[in-house]
Amino acid sequence: MTKTQTLPLKQETDIVIIRQRVRKAAEEARLGLVSQTKIVTAASEIARNALIYGGGGQCLIELANRDGRAAVRLVIADQGPGIADIERALVDGYTSGSGLGLGLSGSRRLVDEFDLKSQPGAGTTVELWKWK
Repeated sequence: MTKTQTLPLKQETDIVIIRQRVRKAAEEARLGLVSQTKIVTAASEIARNALIYGGGGQCLIELANRDGRAAVRLVIADQGPGIADIERALVDGYTSGSGLGLGLSGSRRLVDEFDLKSQPGAGTTVELWKWK
């Protein structure tokens, strides 16, 4: 069974809504409490990056199956300036702003699968998977 919803990401309050919907999807996928917390935290970090650095965008939340296991798949995309050096951006401590530089690298560690696609001038898309 696949359920999908796409949410706007235009202001701070949208991050709260995304967190709530991701938590609900994780509960529906019957992920354990620790896994729920990890996917919600990763969603929050990536959504915040998309809002702050990418000027906003959208978040697709999908309740899916992955190799016969229940899964939550997120795709968070923006149309911002993009990331010129993805490898560098994924290093702990690297920041293009005033943060700690743990958003991308930390989020990657919290999920089962992490894929980041970005080009300067063409925005950024991050796909996150967490499965049971």
